[in-house]
Amino acid sequence: MSRNYKFYNPSGVYFVSFATVHWIDVFTRQEYFNVLANSITFCRAEKGMELFACCFMPSHVHFIFRSSLGNPSSLLRDFKKHTSKKVIEAIKDNPRESRKEWMLELFKRAGILMSNSIW
Repeated sequence: MSRNYKFYNPSGVYFVSFATVHWIDVFTRQEYFNVLANSITFCRAEKGMELFACCFMPSHVHFIFRSSLGNPSSLLRDFKKHTSKKVIEAIKDNPRESRKEWMLELFKRAGILMSNSIW
């Protein structure tokens, strides 16, 4: 799935879909789902996100959105960067996470291979 979205009309309404690394079912746990929901709330209040519809799945997200500031690429970039950092923090801080080492290792490996790594 492309990480470079093409937004030809800055004020247009767009459908986007993006997945977790290796389609890991991160959002099955409430605390990680909350991170996702809080990121959307923040982007709606502070980043000009107009969200018309969304669908959260265990390993991916669908949006129909618009950027009221006319910069959908920056909005999506900031949303994904912020959310990924917060999800990784939540995983690290969760003493009950049985998949912690496995997930963090896969995220780290994927981050090394990508130019926009958060590691």
